[in-house]
Amino acid sequence: MSIDASARLGLPYLAAGQLQKHVTLNEALTFLDALTQTAVVSRTTAAQPAEASDGDLYILPEGATGDDWSGRAAGALMRHEMGGWTIMATPDGHLAVVLDSEEIVVRRNGEWTPLQTATPDELQEITRLGVNASADATNVVTVRANKTLWTALESESGGDGDLRFTFNKQTSADVLSLLFQSGWGGRAELGLIGDDDLRLKVSPDGGAWREVLMADRHTGRAWFARGATRRETTTLTSGGAWSPPEWARWVEAVCVGGGGGG
Repeated sequence: MSIDASARLGLPYLAAGQLQKHVTLNEALTFLDALTQTAVVSRTTAAQPAEASDGDLYILPEGATGDDWSGRAAGALMRHEMGGWTIMATPDGHLAVVLDSEEIVVRRNGEWTPLQTATPDELQEITRLGVNASADATNVVTVRANKTLWTALESESGGDGDLRFTFNKQTSADVLSLLFQSGWGGRAELGLIGDDDLRLKVSPDGGAWREVLMADRHTGRAWFARGATRRETTTLTSGGAWSPPEWARWVEAVCVGGGGGG
């Protein structure tokens, strides 16, 4: 541990009995001015600017040129003040906004990396996730998109080629379902709704629900609340041709005569 400067940012300490303490204090404030909410003019400008404003920051690219920039290592953070340039020490984890490219870079392993490519390999124990939307306490995962894709991890990439979604509820009396909405109103619901048998319900308005089918988990039999047969009535009031629809499997005809002359 240094007794002269802070461990992370290298800010100079005031010494006991030191003369002209303002010099050391001002140096530390200068460092803080550069390293707090760091905004960099550019990280691609290779030629040292002939004119720069006090406080301007640059991240040097490869092959930087100029009296003060030449020979400096690529990635060095340079600060201009009172006609001169000072190199600022930047520890790993330091963030900087690059103004000309409108990007955020982070210092990692001694190099500046765009933040979007410096994401960690794992995200654990996050409590909310919003993609193009804001997640809230009710919908802790919220995605707003036109298309989404899930694909299996292939065997050649270390997977087994399968893709299975697993959904679990706590007790039989709880609900585990897929709810389909239109205009934020429920229209269909499929799942284990209030018990452990698979059920399908539909609704015209999101308020009144009608059960369509239930698949018994013990027997595997399907029960249709309103029957599974499609029935349609056609009334013919005059002579002519009629063809049954393609889905029809049988036809029931009822003929009614017009009194005694039918």
